[in-house]
Amino acid sequence: MNNISSSPSWGTTVLRVIVGVVFLVHGSQKLFSFGFSGVTAFFTHAGIPLPAVSAPLVTLVEFLGGLALILGVGTRVAALLLACDMVGAIVFVHFKNGFFMPTGYEFALTMLAANLSLVLTGPGAASVGGMIAKKV
Repeated sequence: MNNISSSPSWGTTVLRVIVGVVFLVHGSQKLFSFGFSGVTAFFTHAGIPLPAVSAPLVTLVEFLGGLALILGVGTRVAALLLACDMVGAIVFVHFKNGFFMPTGYEFALTMLAANLSLVLTGPGAASVGGMIAKKV
């Protein structure tokens, strides 16, 4: 009963990698398409506190956190930071628009839950962090 198809560790790995891809792409969009100045302008308009600080911070958390999740390095820390990012997105941007997409908080809530799951479970199988731990 300990094969790939029944292993919760591999299920966690799928979750970690897909959530990582989503955040890497969102962070890439902020970093390379909008730039810090564009994200800062949006954060200012949205009323997000300290936009000159929070915009670059969120951008880097999403980009580097997504990369960390994909690789499985520092998974719990990256997932916790991304969960905080999603709390901010819900509170400051999406909650006032109701639950449903495209502007509601359902996607951010789903990403919050996924990241909290990764905080609780760790990286699962096939993580760089796990490979390093085995060698030490």
